[in-house]
Amino acid sequence: MSAAPDHRPRMADLPLGERIAKAMPVLLVPILLVLGFLAIGNPSSWLTLTVSGLAMGMMIFIMASGLTLVFGLMDVINFGHGAFISVGAFVGISVVLALAEWAQAPSLLLNLGVVLLAVLAAMAITGMLGWAFERVIVKPVYGAHLKQILVTVGGLIVIEQLIHVIWGPDEIFFARPEMLKGAVTFWGAALEKYRLLAVAIGLVLFVVMRLVFRRTRIGLIVRAGVENGEMVEALGYRLRLVFIGVFIAGSALAGLGGVMWGLYQEVITAGMGEEMMILVFIVVIIGGLGSVEGAFIGALLVGLLQNYIAFLEPKLALISNIALLTAILMWRPQGMMPVVKAK
Repeated sequence: MSAAPDHRPRMADLPLGERIAKAMPVLLVPILLVLGFLAIGNPSSWLTLTVSGLAMGMMIFIMASGLTLVFGLMDVINFGHGAFISVGAFVGISVVLALAEWAQAPSLLLNLGVVLLAVLAAMAITGMLGWAFERVIVKPVYGAHLKQILVTVGGLIVIEQLIHVIWGPDEIFFARPEMLKGAVTFWGAALEKYRLLAVAIGLVLFVVMRLVFRRTRIGLIVRAGVENGEMVEALGYRLRLVFIGVFIAGSALAGLGGVMWGLYQEVITAGMGEEMMILVFIVVIIGGLGSVEGAFIGALLVGLLQNYIAFLEPKLALISNIALLTAILMWRPQGMMPVVKAK
């Protein structure tokens, strides 16, 4: 399947006003960085808060990217996505606790090895769970959004109760691997090592996803399926298999996000995924349904804004994300970078 020629006008051919409007979603992040710096005033405090916001945003992006793809390609509203976050956290942290000697060893290589094994185990289990979830719960309700909401919420509740059965009802507290504790000092700011790792992982994942979707055959099929599924099927591609693959990948990404969020908080609960779904849905909606790039920008805005507001005016932090959601939708009702489906 070769790429069709792109007849859309190039950015350089557009009038200046249209170019600015088209680029504005991308410009929102640097604008927010500058406004945050001016409002905070202290460079070291700003840098600490910025890294914290970027780390939070990257972890939310990892969880949200799978959900936005599932909705964009499959038109499925999956409220059960939070269950994969929780299961991924419990599986990954179980691996960390089982390899406690490696985790507490003063060796960066061993510590990163523990995190890698935890991530791989979480993604494998949540990927398989996602396959079963799609076959048993989601498949019978394709095209029926109200039923999707009901059955996926039911699936979320069932999986949370299974977590209680397997791991118990109590919170599990733990410590991060030894070399990921503490902070490094830069420009007078204390930057937590784990947050720097989270930023790096999020950036790498975003770049890999963009390369896959824009440079590979399967990525082209997925993008084409999001925009015009009927045409893709008419060309002879089995879009149903692509559906299953995307759902499994989205579930595995939720598991990855769960492990990272658990290590970030150093405590996990059965309901953590359900709690994170509020931020995940905010990111998916403001980014534009089906858009990975939109979810990435939205997640950065949510993470940065929440950290800046919590520092400047803590009482407003609780409503900062809702205010951001409201402002974005008033500006662009379909989100910042929505995928335009063929009619």
